[in-house]
Amino acid sequence: MTAPWTAYLTPMKPPDHPNPSGDRRLARVFSRALDLAGRRPLLVSRLRTLDMKGDADRQAAIIAEAEAETTRLIEEHRGDPPRLIFTYHCYYKAPDLIGPALAEAFGAPYVIAEGSRAPARREGRWARFTALSDAAIDRADAVLWMSARDLPALEAEKPARQRLRHVPPFVAPGAPPKPMPAPDPLRLVVVAMMRDGDKLASYRALADALPHLDRDWRLTLVGDGEARPAVEAAMAPFGDRVTFLGQLDDRGDVRAALDGAHIFAWPGVGEAFGMAYLEAQAAGRPVVAENRPGVQDVVGPSGRLTPPRDPAAFAAAIEALAADPVALETAGADARRYVLENHGVEATARNLGAFLQEVAPW
Repeated sequence: MTAPWTAYLTPMKPPDHPNPSGDRRLARVFSRALDLAGRRPLLVSRLRTLDMKGDADRQAAIIAEAEAETTRLIEEHRGDPPRLIFTYHCYYKAPDLIGPALAEAFGAPYVIAEGSRAPARREGRWARFTALSDAAIDRADAVLWMSARDLPALEAEKPARQRLRHVPPFVAPGAPPKPMPAPDPLRLVVVAMMRDGDKLASYRALADALPHLDRDWRLTLVGDGEARPAVEAAMAPFGDRVTFLGQLDDRGDVRAALDGAHIFAWPGVGEAFGMAYLEAQAAGRPVVAENRPGVQDVVGPSGRLTPPRDPAAFAAAIEALAADPVALETAGADARRYVLENHGVEATARNLGAFLQEVAPW
């Protein structure tokens, strides 16, 4: 018999998925936090339950695949069962279809991180998946919430035995920041996928703000996706002042892009909380963003939050940060300190470990 271990599940996107995203980064850092907390996580399945379109046939196929995967996992680990089932991310587009059955089969406590209820989706294209997501959250012994906007629905429908606990979004901060580049021209950076919807809206909001800057500037964009032609069209008026680096899979390359900039400038339309904001601040680069609920959770005091849909205010915030190079360096150092104290994986591991010892002691 081996030492106690945790069955780790990531229905949204596994930590080794080839396409980078905030979900993949959080899947990775949760695994790291569990490891630091002594919970010995093992990714037992790479099945993605994600259905972005509300397709009934796709949902039926995913459910069948999950049932087969669950049977396999129960047989495979019957001789050495996990002592904890831990799932990162469970919501109406990507429910946890495996964790509840494993918890029942092995008699193990079941914890969901970033579980989210969506009462408005209980009718319509995602009704079946919404019901399954709700069932998983109902079954969980504990739900860790990361965004304040998820809490009201979780509290309203919390089973009596269930525990809710706040875990702030967190990152592995990496190496200390490098000095900022020379102050002229002002160098801005964005790290974000190029997808239709909120991501494209953010790129367009940034493009609307750039003409209001009253100084020489350059912008580096890290990311790619199906909306890249639309992003290129939005940035076309600025010519060679905008550089497209495409998708960078290596985190060292992303860090190098951050190191080469002064300010991370990303409006953040529809961001749940935005892992990229934390990574930018960990690199010692202050943030300018729109003042939105999820973004408020992760931007430290040295950053600037502006009214949504106000390009002139967004540009003015950039100008204010950039006006004094010494103050800009200080803002970057403060951003790094904020992440270390409030959103670092080591601090999260200590808090998470203490909580899990209450839920699943070993």
